[in-house]
Order: sequence, then C-alpha cells, then structure tokens
Amino acid sequence: MFYTAALLTAFTYGLGDDAQPLRHREFLLTYQATVTDVASGQTARVWLPVPPTNDDQEAAIVTQNLPARIQIGRELAYGNHVLYTEGQADRDGQVNLSVTYRVTRREVRVDTSGTSPDMGDLDRFLQPDVRVPINGKPLALLAGRELPKDQLAIGRVLYDVVNNHMRYSKEGTGWGQGDVEWACDSRYGNCSDFHSLFISLARSQKIPAKFEIGFPLPEKRGEGEIAGYHCWAKFKPRSNGWVPVDISEANKNPKLREYYFGNLTEDRVTFSVGRDLVLVPEQDGPPLNFFIYPYVEVAGKPHPSDSVKRKFTFQDIAPR
Repeated sequence: MFYTAALLTAFTYGLGDDAQPLRHREFLLTYQATVTDVASGQTARVWLPVPPTNDDQEAAIVTQNLPARIQIGRELAYGNHVLYTEGQADRDGQVNLSVTYRVTRREVRVDTSGTSPDMGDLDRFLQPDVRVPINGKPLALLAGRELPKDQLAIGRVLYDVVNNHMRYSKEGTGWGQGDVEWACDSRYGNCSDFHSLFISLARSQKIPAKFEIGFPLPEKRGEGEIAGYHCWAKFKPRSNGWVPVDISEANKNPKLREYYFGNLTEDRVTFSVGRDLVLVPEQDGPPLNFFIYPYVEVAGKPHPSDSVKRKFTFQDIAPR
C-alpha cells in the first residue's frame, strides 16, 4: 500500500499538473580551469565535457578563451560531447582555459509515454560498470523483500531502499567515487554514491538505468560560484520513458522525497552521461570514472587532479 500511495503522489505532481507549464531557468555558466605544475613550454592535452542540448535543456557556447584551436567530438558509448585542445605552458608553468555557456534548463517530470529519443540500444544501461556491480554485496539490501512485478513500482522500492540505507555526508575519505560496495558498507556518501547504488540495484532487476552528472544551481536566482558537481539517475521501466530520481537531494530535504521520485528541478545543468568513459580523441590513461571536471595529460600520463585548479560560476538571465 505504501508504494502505491507514493507512486500516486509522485504522479499527481508529474502528470496531474500538466496544465502548469514546466518551470525553466536561463543562465550563463562559466567553466574555468588552470592547469599548473607543467614545465614551461611543455604541452598539456586537455579534455572538457560539453553540456548537450536535449529534451531537458539547451546549451551553447557564447565565449571561449582557450590556448589553441579546439575540436568537439562525441564519444561512442554514450554520445557525450567532448571538447579537446592542447596548450603550451607559459613561463609560470600554467595553461588557462575558460568557456561560457548559455543554458536554458527545464524542470523534468516523469515520462509515462513509453518513448524517448535515446531509446535505441538500452543494453549498455543494463551492464555493470567498474564500480557498479549488478550482483554480490548490493543485493543483500533486497534480501527477504518481495518486489512488485511492475518495473515502475520496483523503481520506487529501490529509491526508498537507497534513501533509507544511505546518509548524505562528506566525512572522512572514500565518498564521491560512486563505489557501490563502499556505499553498502559505509552507509553514507554524496550524490555519486547514492545514485551508483540505485543504478546497481535497478540493473540487477533488469531495469535499464543511467548516470547523469552536471552542476547544481542554488534555488535563489542571481549569480555566484558553484562549489562542485551534482549527479542524479534515470531508469527506464518497460511501460514508461526515462524516469528521473534525485535520491541524495531527497535525503537532504525529506519534504521533497516524493517530488524527487519522477521529477527534477530546473536548478541544474547536465554535462555528461555514463561511467568508465573513453574520450575523443582517446586518452592515454585509463577510462574515466565519470566526466565532469577537466581531464589533462602531460607527456602521455594523467596530470594530477590537484594540479588542475577549477572555478565554476553562474549568472541568471532575467526573463524578457
């Protein structure tokens, strides 16, 4: 009975308010990075994620300050857009980069249509990732539970299982890697830990699920700095289109627990999808766990992340 009521609550917001237009937000987002600790004159190879235009948002470059000509390609596994450039370090051993995007982001509500533009090959969204198994330890969280037959209802059970198992916290070390077994043991973490566990459980039940990562914006309009990334998940029941979930936000704000099953606020922007990413052109280092911050290689080796200084800012555009 609980899950039926919860589903009705979520769908009342998502579908019952069709007369209400989707909320949206238009803003400039500036993505800045400074690569440091490179020998003067040495070349750094740099890859940056590029926010896509899709059903949830429109995004376009409005200004850029990059060290050389760029190329924007699409990696094969998920179709993410990747900006690639190379730059020689200045006399201080630095390479500076900046790109400003104009973004229009819409609220996302649950899709019960059963169709979606990227629905072609769902097989990848059923497979494990390096840190996201589909068997073993995470399945202990489902031991003794009789799951519903309907995949949408299963998704709601898994949403609550993760929310009840986890606590949002960035204490100590180990969090933020989206490592499912670590999340099972620690019972806390950030958004990547919450949603990796959800994706693991969904895929274990033969439900396609995908990882999306980008940046959050504060609810209050204005301008300011963005501290770091945010991520969420979507799953694809047989009878529905992609259904979004933001379990870490629900955990931080229990009043929005029902809303975040099937809905996402407009206060965010997506940059990439998926895990274990091979970039374009292909990097010399191993696949990336996920792709939101600049990835840099020098002399064929990954450059230390703490030698890449980052700054992200936003400025809302007033409605006309």
